[in-house]
Amino acid sequence: MFTEFKASGAQATSKIPTPKIIFFDIDDTLSRAGIIDKTNQATLEALADSDIKLVISTGRSKAILPPDILALLEADVLDAIICMNGQYSFDNQGLISHYPLSAEQADKIVQLCKTSELIHKFDSATHISWSDENESLREFNARTPNSIVDPNYYQTNEVYQCSVFFNNQQEKMQEVDFAKDDLKLVHWHNTGADILPIDASKARGILDVCDYYGVNANECMAFGDGMNDLEMFDLVGYAVAMGDAQPALIERADFVTGTIEEYGIQKVLEQFKVPS
Repeated sequence: MFTEFKASGAQATSKIPTPKIIFFDIDDTLSRAGIIDKTNQATLEALADSDIKLVISTGRSKAILPPDILALLEADVLDAIICMNGQYSFDNQGLISHYPLSAEQADKIVQLCKTSELIHKFDSATHISWSDENESLREFNARTPNSIVDPNYYQTNEVYQCSVFFNNQQEKMQEVDFAKDDLKLVHWHNTGADILPIDASKARGILDVCDYYGVNANECMAFGDGMNDLEMFDLVGYAVAMGDAQPALIERADFVTGTIEEYGIQKVLEQFKVPS
């Protein structure tokens, strides 16, 4: 079903200032099942000829970024990548910013996961490391070179976030007071979430990248669909929710467009004549 592009308020115009940077989430924004949509790839390649910076903003670990996204960075179609929910940002020249978990934070996270009897993983710049494995994880690890099982990995390597997975939508560590330990649980799927420092977010990574390029965040646009995009949407000047975005994110969006299959990104850029 086609979802008509919508806008509201003062921004419901046929033209906006060309954004200096456009930030894109990956999963269910640019890509389905980890593979970039061909139309979205063509759009990025066309935008690369403009003066607009193109930056990925994802919750994914650097170690498991999709090969097609990394290829676009290597080809200078993308300018930079923010990953691990703003905890690590880089471009072809190297690191832009990073925020490793402290030993105290990592230890506390492990305690919380053990108390909840949850398999969890820590993300570094090179690996995702699981505390244990089950049948589905054994299959995943067999086809994912950077995915390992090492419950002590976080003790000797810089790690940036932890991910936990639930058996059902109701089992969401609801009883845990994360804020007491300056942590938070951010859901990116009905059965999956990230545990992060309370001040971590895609917005922090965006501020770092904006400072790197000498751009104000209110001059930027962002596309997203999940709950880990909330802070990003509150920060940028033009926040666009995909048609199948989480309802809470749609409420925070300046604009709501169609899904990937409904050419949602293309409709926004055409509607607002971006680039001019």
